[in-house]
Amino acid sequence: MFISDCRREFYDVIVTQRVLLLVASDVDALCACKILQALFQCDHVQYTLVPVSGWQELETAFHEHKDQFKYFVLINCGANVDLLEILQPEEDTFFFVCDSHRPINVVNVYNDTQIKVLVKQDDDLSVPAYDDIFRDEEDEEEESENETDGSEPSEKRRRFEEDVIERTMKRRQRREWEARRQEILFDYEQYEYHGTSSAMVMFDLAWIMSKDLNDMLWWAIVGLTDQWVQDKITQMKYVTDIGVLQRHVSRHNHRNEDEEHSLSIDCMRIAFEYDLRLALYQHWSLYESLCNTSYTSASFKLWSVQGQKRLQEFLADMGLPLKQVKQKFNSMDMSLKENLREMIEESANKFGMKDLRVQTFSIHFGFKNKFSASDIVYATASLMENIEKEGPETTNFIKALDSLSRGNLDKLHQGLDLAKKQLRAIQQTVASCICTNLVISQGPFLYCSLMEGTPDVKLFSKPVSLCLLSKNLLKSFVCSTKNKRCKLLPLVMAAPMDVEQGTVIMVGIPPETESSDKKNFFGRAFEKAADSTNSRTLHNHFDMSIIELKTEDRSKFLDALISLLS
Repeated sequence: MFISDCRREFYDVIVTQRVLLLVASDVDALCACKILQALFQCDHVQYTLVPVSGWQELETAFHEHKDQFKYFVLINCGANVDLLEILQPEEDTFFFVCDSHRPINVVNVYNDTQIKVLVKQDDDLSVPAYDDIFRDEEDEEEESENETDGSEPSEKRRRFEEDVIERTMKRRQRREWEARRQEILFDYEQYEYHGTSSAMVMFDLAWIMSKDLNDMLWWAIVGLTDQWVQDKITQMKYVTDIGVLQRHVSRHNHRNEDEEHSLSIDCMRIAFEYDLRLALYQHWSLYESLCNTSYTSASFKLWSVQGQKRLQEFLADMGLPLKQVKQKFNSMDMSLKENLREMIEESANKFGMKDLRVQTFSIHFGFKNKFSASDIVYATASLMENIEKEGPETTNFIKALDSLSRGNLDKLHQGLDLAKKQLRAIQQTVASCICTNLVISQGPFLYCSLMEGTPDVKLFSKPVSLCLLSKNLLKSFVCSTKNKRCKLLPLVMAAPMDVEQGTVIMVGIPPETESSDKKNFFGRAFEKAADSTNSRTLHNHFDMSIIELKTEDRSKFLDALISLLS
């Protein structure tokens, strides 16, 4: 059931209870979790936090804690499956689901008692009507009891014929209704996409309760930016939500503009700005950032000698010496940095890069600390998928969660270093795949498989890293290919997951087109292909378009996928 009043139907209900928080492993979920934790701290709510990276962990966590807790809050997990069927909870167990995954499962929508779904009121959900997908169970095979002793045989026959006709009509109506129901559900569940960021939903709750702080606003901004960096939402949706957050930023940070009431340099300030679409450039060198940002790398075609020449021409057009461009951004001459954005934008337009400027927010505290929202997203995501083993499974999650607090700058800087390694690895892998023609057309989609032994292949066994690589590879391939048909195709990418168990991780990415609505049809397609071939697959990720597959079953699975999508 959708909650219309988050404060009354959600927060006031759990504020007096012990709560179990089940949080997915993505940056938006972490930000929503931070906001909720801050609210719980205000009201001394008792809670336990359990990170879950997939359906198996969610089930395990629920069954381990179901005896101690009756109230469960699920963040960025649980909306797109039938929770009651998966978890089989007792009747006095209640779930509050704040999840940006769409479409929301219809059973979750129409369950009035145990499942409450938190969504933004103006989200377009397109949920089918209740009567189209549910109907009361009727005993349609009633035996007629028309045989009375006093009635004539002809009367009995007439009634019997009428009953047969009536039952036949009912059966036909039932079949028609079932067929229509399947059609409606197929249309509704066919595409996977994302709604409003969970962090924004949680910030709205804090704002309604007048408990919103600048820190919470920053986490909402980072949650939205995560959706944009991971390419989960359309540019239109991003700009709309930026506008909503901009009003809150003006409300919380207006004192900075007035000299008389200006804040101390140590206080936290959030500012809206038009920034460059260059990854981590303020914590890197400008040259490295240009080489390792997917947008500029694909536009210049940096994997080719010609592309490297174009980059040199671009820098020459701006009049920037290589010595300045290749040193750390912080060490560049102040005279160059003052007009750098304008210079880069002007030259980018000449080189056909019209979208190099992007609306975003930055945070300042102290003299040295200035970060853009995308810096935090890259750093936190890299900490979460750090492949260097350091203690138990949850270590990465806790580190990533801590890096979002201002007091843990050392963890944030560690995350930035890991993010630079990740971006370098992605661009090197993209260049290698394109130069060795690893991206092949399979008919209805493009396919690329990373082999065991590829540099950094271990990094790409993680879902977020593999998705970033796949999206960057598709962008670059579309820029490099001359085949017009291939430019409109989606991509399926596979990477080794666990060599000992012989599994690969596979992800499906929708086509890279101007009008792309970010809707992904691979989730349902993967399920059908696996069912039709009895392939040993594991649909464990909260994103349905990411699956794990036995290496021996890969060829028959792909054959089924080709015939299904042709």
